[in-house]
Amino acid sequence: MKFQIEDVTVYFPYDHIYPEQYAYMVELKRALDARGHCLLEMPTGTGKTIALLSLITSYTLSKPNNPVKLIYCTRTVHEMEKTLAELKLLHAYQTIHIGDRARILAVGLSSRKNLCVNSRVLAAENRDSVDASCRRLTASWVRAAAVANPNLPTCEFFEEYEKAGSNAVLPPGVYTLQDLRAYGKEKGWCPYFLARHMVQFANVVVYSYQYLLDPKVAGYISKEMQKESVVVFDEAHNIDNVCIEALSVSVRRQTLEGARRNLNKMRQEIEKFKATDAGRLRAEYNRLVEGLAQRGNLPFTDNWLSNPALPDDILKEAVPGNIRRAEHFLHVLRRLVQYLEGRLETDNVEKEGPVGFVASINTHAGIDQKTLKFCYDRLHSLMLTLEITDTDEFLHIQTICDFATLVGTYTRGFSIIIEPFDERMPHIPDPVLQLSCHDASLAIKPVFDRFQSVVITSGTLSPIDLYPRLLNFHPVVSRSFTMSLTRDCICPMVLTRGSDQLPVSTKFDMRSDLGVVRNYGRLLLEMASVVPDGIVCFFVSYSYMDGIVNSWNENGILKEIMQHKLVFIETQDVVETTLALDNYRKACDCGRGAIFFSVARGKVAEGIDFDRHYGRLVIMFGVPFQYTLSKILLARLEYLRDTFQIKEGDFLTFDALRQAAQCVGRVIRSKADYGMMIFADKRYSRHDKRSKLPGWILSHLRDAHLNLSTDMALHIAREFLRKMAQPYDRAGGSGRKTLLSQEDVEKMGDGILNEMQY
Repeated sequence: MKFQIEDVTVYFPYDHIYPEQYAYMVELKRALDARGHCLLEMPTGTGKTIALLSLITSYTLSKPNNPVKLIYCTRTVHEMEKTLAELKLLHAYQTIHIGDRARILAVGLSSRKNLCVNSRVLAAENRDSVDASCRRLTASWVRAAAVANPNLPTCEFFEEYEKAGSNAVLPPGVYTLQDLRAYGKEKGWCPYFLARHMVQFANVVVYSYQYLLDPKVAGYISKEMQKESVVVFDEAHNIDNVCIEALSVSVRRQTLEGARRNLNKMRQEIEKFKATDAGRLRAEYNRLVEGLAQRGNLPFTDNWLSNPALPDDILKEAVPGNIRRAEHFLHVLRRLVQYLEGRLETDNVEKEGPVGFVASINTHAGIDQKTLKFCYDRLHSLMLTLEITDTDEFLHIQTICDFATLVGTYTRGFSIIIEPFDERMPHIPDPVLQLSCHDASLAIKPVFDRFQSVVITSGTLSPIDLYPRLLNFHPVVSRSFTMSLTRDCICPMVLTRGSDQLPVSTKFDMRSDLGVVRNYGRLLLEMASVVPDGIVCFFVSYSYMDGIVNSWNENGILKEIMQHKLVFIETQDVVETTLALDNYRKACDCGRGAIFFSVARGKVAEGIDFDRHYGRLVIMFGVPFQYTLSKILLARLEYLRDTFQIKEGDFLTFDALRQAAQCVGRVIRSKADYGMMIFADKRYSRHDKRSKLPGWILSHLRDAHLNLSTDMALHIAREFLRKMAQPYDRAGGSGRKTLLSQEDVEKMGDGILNEMQY
């Protein structure tokens, strides 16, 4: 369908549109017109992705003189592929309507592991090894040596790509990762480097958060992106955690041992070069006197991860004299490694700010702040000079230099925390030194500053007013939308007690109480006997899930549950979990039904959908608070309190409930779907906790469903399932419409907006 939103003709590839999609587009257009940033919360399963893509591509078509580039960031490769598939459909529709004018180039970009087509490189087991294998075949010095000695292995796909030169381009179209690999094989070109090259010319780029938020990756992938771009962070409820992880570094004993091995190997390489090619080391020294920026443009293949922190003006400074010579730099790194080893030899937890830590390094190891700041780039320069291709072997020393540069650059927003052991296993010594970032706004600030519009969107952004404070920005539009439904297909319930009227909760003093464990087991058993198809259960942690499943096994409840349905469990092993999920789906498909045990902060809670018969009920056992004794969390809470005036309790509750909402939201993925959500913990009945759930869940949570026991919940479940078994009217009868045709949109216009927002 085709309709107008003010001066923009929107091309939407379906015959009908949901009212909330229309309202979402109007708000998004307001943000684009204002050239500002926005926060938009939209219920899961209401077509958020296609609404975004339709509006932004149509907006670009309406402004041919000033086209807008769309940078779409997703959490997982699976989501990236889904987004590109939607875009393909939209592109085909627009091309039918307006012909060649609609032609765009849209590219998905991922790591070499997902894009490489060279079987020798792909044989490596993990991402770092694949990167290193690629570098061994494509580095400029390897290729130069191969010219003289044809027996040296190179990558035929990269050689063909280089040979094609300026002809190596992608024709217009939408390319998923699979399409890129297929095109690369057909042409004999390397899909990874082709995609990397085309990113700067594409109208739409879809890639992972890290490519914009992690400065090491953003520095060499995203620095060419023009300012007139619109950046979308989809499923961005945890964006603050992604920002913090991008700037945090952990150093363990294994890291330091690996770093020592790396330094020894580098020393041998330097000795070798001194004997055979001393001029190369001298040329590097002269270049460093002039400043790192004088390095010139490196060949594409030699690019390494960028500096984790350095602004451009520092790059123009000369590198400190004490690390210009390669052997002097290695000597500095040895002293740093020795100092860190000494700091790990502690029996007590220590916490320090960056300023104090840098002063301590200066006193004990004689390394000043400026030297630390340049460590990362100095290492990069040295690795290029020494022609090192096995980058996966040198990850340890990279981590040390990453740590040094961050601690030397930032004076606030970080803590250095040294723990002699994990508190949950105090009898096993496992010392770790963590440079922990507390300020999410540090990583995302360059994105807000550089691009004209940044859209942060998800199904779970409540309470929405906390995000601008956490990320330190001012949105021009901040909205939540309801879900328009012809029937109440979501049935949230708060269960506070078992059939024996004893309260249930995962509070620390109650969680191992036998009465609570038994009541949780009886709840699942009763529900398994009446709910058809799939049931998904989320526990607050792996250890709690292990404990409760063991208890159920000992007292026979698990055996009774398995008479109704098969049980599958998420583990920390990705392969095992994938296998469990596949078999869970098979059990649901064949009508047997199944139960899936998962963890609120695990992999399944984030990216896996339990739509249709794969999830008719989600039980959230407890409130998924973070581990509140974690030193890193406590330091972050203190920082948020002092800097942004966010109270500890408010942040912890907000964080736990966005996670809970994310878990239960897995069950409903479209309006034709239906499902029940049980929040099994007495704390959910308190208004201060409950009010932080997203509005689209709260609007269906009736007062009568707030303080239930197991048998009351069972009665409600039976009634709900009976109602859902009736024929489903998709468009909505004489009452409120949930599917709008083109005429409806033209007639209703702005009237929809007022209904949809809350």
